[in-house]
Amino acid sequence: MFERLDRELVYKGSILDVYQDSVKVPNGNIAKWDFIKHKGAAAVLPVTDEGKIVMVKQYRNAIDRDSLEIPAGGRNGADEPTIVAAARELEEETGYKSEDLELLLSTVPAIAYSSEVIDIYIARNLKPSRQHLDEDEFVDVCEYTLDELCEMIYSCKIQDSKTIAAIMTYKAKFGR
Repeated sequence: MFERLDRELVYKGSILDVYQDSVKVPNGNIAKWDFIKHKGAAAVLPVTDEGKIVMVKQYRNAIDRDSLEIPAGGRNGADEPTIVAAARELEEETGYKSEDLELLLSTVPAIAYSSEVIDIYIARNLKPSRQHLDEDEFVDVCEYTLDELCEMIYSCKIQDSKTIAAIMTYKAKFGR
């Protein structure tokens, strides 16, 4: 049986907190494990009336290059429903609104060391609005067919896990 003995805050950040856990493992040894506490996030796969998927391209500091992704962002607090966060991120990043959001899947992108859960929605019946980007956010909005996005996944041009999970789940579930 595993038993957490201690959780020590090592770093408190604006979107995540880093802890070092002391865990008693089944053989009686004490293991030190890193743990990242995250408030959770929401993402959205926006589908146009023509069946194209709206994507965002943005610079990602962790990999020091641009990444093609579905719109996503953190919740404004642990109590914010993810569907509200998904609708907000859709408009903020793409300039589209939708009142037709449906949960597609929920994923834990770094299950070994992070509590982050991302609920991913499909947005249909998109209505033009306007982007509301943060002052440090620079996003290019693009549209692709499902086949084009799958090819980019197969050729390793799309590497973001939430985006891959969303596109492949959408393809399997709706066969388009």
